[in-house]
Amino acid sequence: MKKMLITLTVLVASATAAFALNPVDYEVFMKLNDNSTFKGLVRYLKVDNEQAENLKNVFTITQNQMQSALKSENDAAAEKAMNSNLANTRNILSNKQYKKFLTIVNLTINNRYNEVLLSEN
Repeated sequence: MKKMLITLTVLVASATAAFALNPVDYEVFMKLNDNSTFKGLVRYLKVDNEQAENLKNVFTITQNQMQSALKSENDAAAEKAMNSNLANTRNILSNKQYKKFLTIVNLTINNRYNEVLLSEN
């Protein structure tokens, strides 16, 4: 029970960090559908064919929703698309795979912040 509680706490903390995004960072979720990014993610997460197909569908839907939201500058719609992506991805992946997925998303976002900070100096 204690192990499950700790795992849940880590997942919530990771998900909360992913939710606290600047609208510019929503682009990270659109990039998940990029062919080379998707293939690398599938290899890293070690998903099976069914999971890969389901992830591809989720990422395609997310990309379309994000493009629409960013085009209309609708932050609420972008936030909804991101939350939907995370929820659907959570349902597709195992706990271990989902933790890895959140780690990749958070690292990508943090790297983008570092790039922006370096370019401002």
